[in-house]
Amino acid sequence: MNTAVVIRRGVPRGAEERVAELYWEAFGRKLGAALGPADQGRAFMARHLHHDRAVVALAPDGGVVGVAGYQLAGRALTGGGVRDVLSRYGFFRGLPRLALLALFERAPAPGELVMDGIAVAPTCRGTGIGGLLLTEIAAIAAEHDCSRVRLDVIDVNPRALALYRRHGFLPVRTERTPYLKGLMGFGAVTTMHRAVSTHPADAPEEQ
Repeated sequence: MNTAVVIRRGVPRGAEERVAELYWEAFGRKLGAALGPADQGRAFMARHLHHDRAVVALAPDGGVVGVAGYQLAGRALTGGGVRDVLSRYGFFRGLPRLALLALFERAPAPGELVMDGIAVAPTCRGTGIGGLLLTEIAAIAAEHDCSRVRLDVIDVNPRALALYRRHGFLPVRTERTPYLKGLMGFGAVTTMHRAVSTHPADAPEEQ
């Protein structure tokens, strides 16, 4: 377990580009089809982040080494609406990008917090940062009276699947997406749930 990092809610001002860089490194293959090329996509993400919809891990020097985004009350970490996309990419190039972005939309059910994704710097993977971020996400869900956290994991990311399983997430369904294999690099998406207790004494022990 990495005890040197500090877990903080919210994206620090000035760290937008770093958070976008981490997210792009983790999800660039998927996001690139909608927001790429990489430099444009990262810039778009950094410009439209919702600072209060993330948990970050800070190294001793204050740098962001991990981030977990979530969606709650209609707002997610990654923003940018129709007008923003069309303004950045133009009408004709923007319309197909909007269609692809619509595939990523996942509206929370009542009493549900949806996690957008988790990204940890390559040099810090395997040190427990992912687990710390997930623990804080569960705490946020409990504080908002959510009974569960929901996330989606793609079939080409077994490391993330294993992490989620270790922290109480259970698969509930898998959707095959062969039409996205060539475009975004994955052919199936598994939805996972983790039950959350609003009473800390009843919460499952973290490992």
